[in-house]
Amino acid sequence: MQDHAASPYPVKRVCAIHDLSGFGRASLTLVIPILSSMGIQVCPLPTAILSSQTSGMSGFSFCDLTEEMPRFLEHWASLGLAFDCVYSGFLGNPAQIDIARKCMEHFLLPTGFAFVDPVLGDNGRLDPTQTPEMVAAQRHLISHAQIIAPNLTEAAFLLNEPYREDLPLSALKDELVELSKLGPEMVVITSAPAQNDAHCAVLAYERTSHRFWKVENRRYPVFFPGTGDTFSSVLCAARLLGDSLPQAIARACAFVAYGIKVTYGLPIDPRDGVLLERALPMLGNAACVLDFEEV
Repeated sequence: MQDHAASPYPVKRVCAIHDLSGFGRASLTLVIPILSSMGIQVCPLPTAILSSQTSGMSGFSFCDLTEEMPRFLEHWASLGLAFDCVYSGFLGNPAQIDIARKCMEHFLLPTGFAFVDPVLGDNGRLDPTQTPEMVAAQRHLISHAQIIAPNLTEAAFLLNEPYREDLPLSALKDELVELSKLGPEMVVITSAPAQNDAHCAVLAYERTSHRFWKVENRRYPVFFPGTGDTFSSVLCAARLLGDSLPQAIARACAFVAYGIKVTYGLPIDPRDGVLLERALPMLGNAACVLDFEEV
């Protein structure tokens, strides 16, 4: 990490290492408007440009930007840029993971933090672009992060454990602790089972205080791509703005739920994601958080 002085910049600044899709609300098309709406500047470090998000899609174009990414960092270094947060999402190969690590090491302000959303897969399977080599590389990357937010599938891969949808609370808490032992101070697991089968849960752990938190929300019988990016973006911004970890996950859960509510049932292609444009005004309401509990 460079010895940057505290930034005099009037707003928080985030380096967002994600892909950019032309169609379908995911990755940077969510990250930028969400963080901007919460008063945070986003400096994208794009990993790839695609004609569309990839869930349920075929025939999409894909432009890999691995060779261009170091040139971004070189130019940013010449400008003396530093960030309050380096936030990584989709990474397409081990070289990109190494670039993300270098960005965390050299561009964070002393008061800043690295946040990793280790995009690897879902529903017990790796995504087509992800491999066991990528799992190992992401495992190394999270050792440089202060906060990580894997889903239940990604947590299992990172810990090299079998994927189970029916983990009891005690086992989920064990997973949170084991993930924290890999480096991050705060660990959040999304898409976790809840006591009520009609709900899903988000579990979180703070290593310093050894406290566990849970938020539950209704499970909707629909899938919209990008909800994980939405959750992580709100969580990242909320932490930058001073929310506690449980407040931040409750705010993120509330916004995802609201986005699904304003979209579900409308005659639109679900592959386009939630109607972010209708949901964004909610981010200005500080009271819009779900209940959270210590477990």
